Amino acid sequence: MNMLKNEGVEVSWFAPLCNGDDEFLGDHNPKYKSNWANTMKIVKTADKLGYKNILLPSSYLVGQDTLTFASAIAPMVKNINLLIAIRCGEIHPPMLAKAIATLDHILEGKLTINIISSDLPGTKLSSKERYLKSKEVIEILNQSWTKNKINFKGDFYNLQIPSDPVKPYQKNGGPLLYFGGYSPEGIDLCARYCNVYLMWPETETRLKKMIYKMKKKAAGYNRQIAFGLRIHVIVRKTELEAKKYAKKLISKLDIAKGDEIRNRSQDSKSIGVSRQKEMRLISDENYYLEDNIWTGIGLARSGCGAAIVGNPEQVLNKINRYIDMGIKSFILSGYPNKKEAELFAKFVLPKIKNVSLPIVFNRIPKKTPNTPLANGKRN
Repeated sequence: MNMLKNEGVEVSWFAPLCNGDDEFLGDHNPKYKSNWANTMKIVKTADKLGYKNILLPSSYLVGQDTLTFASAIAPMVKNINLLIAIRCGEIHPPMLAKAIATLDHILEGKLTINIISSDLPGTKLSSKERYLKSKEVIEILNQSWTKNKINFKGDFYNLQIPSDPVKPYQKNGGPLLYFGGYSPEGIDLCARYCNVYLMWPETETRLKKMIYKMKKKAAGYNRQIAFGLRIHVIVRKTELEAKKYAKKLISKLDIAKGDEIRNRSQDSKSIGVSRQKEMRLISDENYYLEDNIWTGIGLARSGCGAAIVGNPEQVLNKINRYIDMGIKSFILSGYPNKKEAELFAKFVLPKIKNVSLPIVFNRIPKKTPNTPLANGKRN
């Protein structure tokens, strides 16, 4: 696999499908509600501004359905890839493969997959069982995309069916798989099956250790992994203006309300979420963990809980430090989402060589493929 030595990096944005947009954290203004009209504008804006990918997250408790939204927005985007979150086990794997193949053809290869391994709504599995199920889903998807037949026997699924109906648009293994997880089972799953290991904000020292650990684990499977960082941004003309805005963002926050927002997430008890809380506890009195890394966002949201805060030069310098560590994919967001996308695109994005990972990884065919959903023979 080509590991992106000088090809640039993927700079992506985030679509708040799960009610994650506001002007003030904890103050749920109906203006920023997660609905089709609002989120559609954000995706189309990110596409127009030149972001190469956009994460469409998944949640049962709040917001919109990921696959349904992706199918609706797909004909409207021109250049941006969609990174759709798939919670393993929600959909029977062969039908999931068919849904992904259909969407991949609509998008003509502008599709990537964020694998999520968590309990489904109303269910509870042990960590071992949950990751075993996720591995089986991924193995079935891989067979769907690379073999003539799905021939799989596991603890959760037993399948012997043809794979031709679910062949994707993309070549060389189908859509890229992104994954984020801190547990030993999650690290093993990513090292064995996925293409991009997504991390949340950390100290630079800890990020370097995580990258080293994943490289070593992937090498045990004779594989290489690309690395990504999911982080918020607050960029303004001056550092003072950026830091004032960060302070303003939490100025209406009731701490108890923030706890309620975090705890309702399906992943609120995960190792990764716990680590985001630990970072706030070791930050200074203004929630700065290290230069230009502000953990105040984690007061009112689960998951990614920190932002790069500063003027354009400071934000770019921090991103370049991450690039020097080996990070090749950035998934960014801000508050309000659309406004921050525009500010980052104005001040920072033009200074970064921004690439599409499916193109870099040679997944996009030069001509329309001979698949049943494209130029293949009609069954």
